[in-house]
Amino acid sequence: MPSGTRGESKLKIAYLVHDLLDPAVHRRVRMLKIGGAGLVVIGFRRSTAAPKSIEGCETIDLGETRDGALLARIGSIASVMRRLQTFEGPLRDCQVVLARNLEMLYLAVNARRRYASGAALIFECLDIHRLLLGKGLPSRLLRSLEARLMQDVNLVLTSSPRFVTEYFAPRHVSPPIQIVENKVLIVDQGATVRSGQMQRIAGPPWRLGWFGMIRCRRSFEILSSVARDAGGALEVKIAGRPSPKEFPDFEALVARSPHVTFTGPYRSDDLPALYGDVHFSWAVDFFEQGLNSSWLLPNRVYESTLFGAVPIAVDGVETARWLNDRGVGVRLDGDPSAALRGVLQRLTASEYRDMADAVRNIPSPDLVDTGDSCNRLVRTFQSLGARAEMRS
Repeated sequence: MPSGTRGESKLKIAYLVHDLLDPAVHRRVRMLKIGGAGLVVIGFRRSTAAPKSIEGCETIDLGETRDGALLARIGSIASVMRRLQTFEGPLRDCQVVLARNLEMLYLAVNARRRYASGAALIFECLDIHRLLLGKGLPSRLLRSLEARLMQDVNLVLTSSPRFVTEYFAPRHVSPPIQIVENKVLIVDQGATVRSGQMQRIAGPPWRLGWFGMIRCRRSFEILSSVARDAGGALEVKIAGRPSPKEFPDFEALVARSPHVTFTGPYRSDDLPALYGDVHFSWAVDFFEQGLNSSWLLPNRVYESTLFGAVPIAVDGVETARWLNDRGVGVRLDGDPSAALRGVLQRLTASEYRDMADAVRNIPSPDLVDTGDSCNRLVRTFQSLGARAEMRS
């Protein structure tokens, strides 16, 4: 039974987010709502229009920002700080303030001190910005700010164990850390999402899907080059949201790339069909190579394995470790273009069927969040909220 029932008062959460349109934000809202929490979502948007609600929850629009424009976003934060009273109503009676990303944590710390001092503060950190990892003065100043803000945090949520070992642990972060992986949220535990997968006919042509946030230009160059040289033996299907900063010319790039198609944005309901139509999933990201991109566990690795597409990663990153631990997927060693060409040239139908069978044998709990997962997360939030209220 969801939290907040059987006579318990419903947990109220103020969720501060960097982008009201981010599908991952919508997924977290849905997860918390299923767990029995009530939410108000406060944040910026990277579009001209803000959603009126998210999963039926009230939203408060702080204005438009741009992907990758850090200086402009700092200006937006400063503007909101001058009208901090915007948070007074939404934070009233909140037991938890949840902040996604560092810029929103800055707002959350200040707004909570003024309007919700008895609320627990949770920092949701699913990416480590490259500026936090530099050696120059701006990086040192930003890390110093993060350390000060962390003093107010009651819990850090992150999505990969490598973020803990490579970033948080070396910095001796004081609040406890909980890993909540980017699994696929499926509330109906009786749903037969795996047994009902489309049966793929082994290639060639081999079909490779690259779905989600499309922000890695090197990935596009690799895939388009291999597809062009394969002469039809590889078809690349792209769906999702290309980053305007990294791909101001995305449609033109696709148009002049043979055997590459782009089908646009999609909804979570489209995932079974998207992955069911491809043999492989590109779970590679060079966007912040050696740093954030090497540490994360992306949505794609859970989605593709759940819906039967064989994921591809590069050796040495956390995604490759995850695949290796389960004995599945393709791990590219050395130059990724040459390695991918070699895999496709040598691959037989029998070998592919063995790969697909291995993917289907991954236990569903490794891939799926259910209603029970939602309830457990909300109970954790409730416990933190109760302790914070007692201390205030």
